Amino acid sequence: MPSATVNNHRPSELLSRLASAEPEVKLRALREVKNQIIGNRTKKLSFIKLGAVPAVAGILADSADDVIDYNNNNCNVNNNINNILVQSAAALGSFACGFDAGVQAVLDAGAFPNLLRLLSNSNQKVVDAGARALRMIYQSKLVPKYDFLQQKNMEFLISLLNSENENVSGLGASIITHSCETSLEQKVLFDAGILRRLNSLLEGGSLSQRYSSLESLASIFKNNSELVSKFAGAEIERPLGSIIDLLKDRYPRTRLLACMCLIVIRNTSPHLLQDIGVKSKLIHILLELLDDPGQVGDEASFAFSSLIAQKEDLQKLALEANAIDKLHHHLQKGSLRPRRYEGILLALADMCSKLESCRSKFLSLQVLNLVTDALTDDSADVRTAACICLKSVTRSIKVCNVGNSFAVLVLIFNANIAYEMPIQNLSAGYFMNEMVVVPLVQLFLDPSTSVQVAALGAISNVVVDFTTHKCIFVQCGGMKQLVQLATSMESAVRSNALWALKNFVFLADNRLKEGVFSELTASLLSSLIYPEPSVQEQALALVRNLVDGCMNSVEFMFAEDGLILGAIGRQLQNASKAEIGIQGMYALCNVASGNEFHKEAVMHQLFPQMVDKNESFMINFLQSNDSQLRTATVWTIVNLTCPSSPGAFGRLVKLRNAGIVSQIKHMVNDPCVDVKFRVRTVLGQSMAFGDN
Repeated sequence: MPSATVNNHRPSELLSRLASAEPEVKLRALREVKNQIIGNRTKKLSFIKLGAVPAVAGILADSADDVIDYNNNNCNVNNNINNILVQSAAALGSFACGFDAGVQAVLDAGAFPNLLRLLSNSNQKVVDAGARALRMIYQSKLVPKYDFLQQKNMEFLISLLNSENENVSGLGASIITHSCETSLEQKVLFDAGILRRLNSLLEGGSLSQRYSSLESLASIFKNNSELVSKFAGAEIERPLGSIIDLLKDRYPRTRLLACMCLIVIRNTSPHLLQDIGVKSKLIHILLELLDDPGQVGDEASFAFSSLIAQKEDLQKLALEANAIDKLHHHLQKGSLRPRRYEGILLALADMCSKLESCRSKFLSLQVLNLVTDALTDDSADVRTAACICLKSVTRSIKVCNVGNSFAVLVLIFNANIAYEMPIQNLSAGYFMNEMVVVPLVQLFLDPSTSVQVAALGAISNVVVDFTTHKCIFVQCGGMKQLVQLATSMESAVRSNALWALKNFVFLADNRLKEGVFSELTASLLSSLIYPEPSVQEQALALVRNLVDGCMNSVEFMFAEDGLILGAIGRQLQNASKAEIGIQGMYALCNVASGNEFHKEAVMHQLFPQMVDKNESFMINFLQSNDSQLRTATVWTIVNLTCPSSPGAFGRLVKLRNAGIVSQIKHMVNDPCVDVKFRVRTVLGQSMAFGDN
C-alpha cells in the first residue's frame, strides 16, 4: 500500500500561498504553517522573521469581516471562511504557545481583538479555536492585564466562565490566573461570586476546567488571608475538602495543581492545613511527581520548594521522606531539561536552608560535585540555581574547624573591636577549594545579571575562612574581580560584591587587607558610601571589617586625607535607615579602639562644630528602637572613654556637655543585654574620673 505523501513547503513558499486569492490554497497553507511550527521554536522564529504572523493575522481579520458581510446579507457562511477562521486562529495560537516572541508578534500584528471577536461567532468550532488561541496567549506575561474593576469586563468574564464550551470557560479562568494580582482585584472577583463558579467547575467540570479552576483559585487566594478564611469557612460548601480530594486524582497534573493550590492556601494562612497527615501527603505526592517525565515532573520541584521554604517543620518531614536522596537521584540521571534541572537545584537549596541535618545529608551523599557541575551549564537559570544551592549549603557550621571557630568567638567577645560577623557562615572555608571557587569566580563575569548576583551570594559564604585557603580566591583573580564589580552599573551586583569583600576580609591578616585596600583605594571606597542605601550599608560594613583594631588597618581610614572617615561622618549625620547607622557607628567604634589621634578623629566626626547638644545624631541613635544601633553607639563611647587613654577625660567632658552621658544614665536598665552591659562599662569608666 503506498504511503501518504506529506507536503512540507519552505516557509517562503508558504508565505506566498497565504497571499493566494484561492480559499482552498490559503486554507492548506494555514494548516501547513500550523503543523510545521507546533512545538518547534526554531520554525516559529523562522516564520516570524519572514512576516508570517502579520499575514495570518490579516487573513483572520479579513475572514472575520467576511463573516459579518455574509450575516448582513442573510447568507449562509461559506464553510471555507469558517475553516479559514479556525486554522488562522490555531496558527496564531501555535505561534504564541510557550513562546514570548510569538506572543509579541501576535500582539504587534493586532490579532488579539479579532480573536476575541471569534468568541461571538455562531459556529462552535470557530469559537473553540478562538478560545484555544487566547488561552495560549494568556499564558504569557506580555499580554496586558485584564481590568476586573470595569463592570462590563466583569460581566464578560462571568459570561466566559458560565459558557458550556470548556475552552471558553477555561479562557475565563486563564484570564484570572494571568491578571489577578492585587487584593482589590481578588476582592472584586470574590464579591462577584467567581469563587463559587470556580468551585463548581472544580467538582463537576471537565479535566481541562478542573486544571484552570485550580490555577485561578490559587491566584485569588495568594497572600489574601481574608478570602482564604471566607473560602475555608461556611460561605462555600465543601471548601477545602474538594481540593484535598483531588490529591488522590488519577491524573498527575490534577494532583500537582491541587498541591499548588493547597500550598498557596497554607502559605497565606498558616493556621490552616496544620494536620501532619496533609503535610506529609503533600510532600510525598510532590516527590512522587518528580518521576513524571513531562511538564508535571518539571514543575513538581518548584511546588515542593514553595511548600518547604523557610519552614523547619516541613523540612524535617521532607528529610524523613528521603527528599534529599530523591532529589540527588534525579540529578544523577543527567541530561535534564533546564526547567527540571533548575527546580531540583532550588529544591535542594530550600532543603538545606535551615537544618544542619539536611546539610549533613547533602554532604554525605556527595551532592556537591553534581551542584558544582551545574555552575557551567548552558542555561542561565540553572547556573543561578546552582549558585543559590551552594549559598544555602555553605551556611553550615558543622563542618568547620572547631579550634579556629572557638578562637574566633573568644576574640570577638573580648576585643574592643566590632566585626560584621557572618555568624551562620563560620565553616564556609570547608568549600574553599578550586572545584568550588574557580567556577564561581568565572561566573562573576557572566552575561546574566541574575547569575552574577547569585554567584556573588554564594562566594560571600565561601570566602569566610580563617585559614590560608583564602589565597586560592586571590590567585584565581577573585579579589580583583570583586573590586571591579563593586563599581558595576547594577545596584544588586555592587551590593553583593561589597558583601563578598566584607566577608573576605573578615578576620583576615593585615597583608591580605592591604591587598584589598590597595585595589579598592580610599577614593573608590568613600564614593561607595554615598549611593543607594543597600550599597551604603555593605560599603560601611566592609570598612568595619577592614578596620579591625590593628593599628595598621586603622590607618586605612586616614588615607587620602581621611576621605573614608569623612564620608562616614557625613552619612551618619543623615542616615536614612538604622542599618546604615549601625555599620557606620561600628566602623567608628573600631577606629576609636586605636590611639589618641584616632580617637580624636572619631570625636570630630561625632561632633563637628556642634553648638547645641540637640544637633548631635548620637542622642537619636541612643534613643533608637533598634538595639543594634544603640549597642554600636554605646560601644563607640566605651572605646572613646577608656581610662587608660590620656585624652579620655577631655572626651568625657565633651560627651557630658553634649548630653550623651545623661542619656546613657537613663539606659542602665535597657531591655537589650548588650546595651546594658556596655552602658554600665561607660558609667564605670566615667566614675574613674570622679563622675557620679
